[in-house]
Parts: sequence; C-alpha cells; structure tokens
Amino acid sequence: MAVPKRRTSKMKGRKRRTHYVAVKTTVSECRDCGAAIRPHYACPNCGQYRGRAAIVASDS
Repeated sequence: MAVPKRRTSKMKGRKRRTHYVAVKTTVSECRDCGAAIRPHYACPNCGQYRGRAAIVASDS
C-alpha cells in the first residue's frame, strides 16, 4: 500500500482545492404561474410540467 513520504503542507492542499467551487443552481420560470423552478422539474407551486398536470393535489 502506498504511503506518502512527507506530510502535505496546508498551502499545497489549499492550492489543490481552489477549483472546488459551489455552482449556482440554474433557475427558470414556470410557464403557468411564473414561479422560479429548476429546469426539467415539475413546479412545486402549481404542479404543472410542460403544460400538463404532473402533481395532483390530494385532499388531506
């Protein structure tokens, strides 16, 4: 099993992690109600997906 000969310094590790960046989530607008939704997801506000009812409201 491979074992490092020397300990990796803090600066070396931090330089390697400079590309680990959180990516902003893409948001689009619902065609029916205008709410902000993620692309390719049903709207949680009105339950529509591409003009069709995808989520049926249940009476609880």
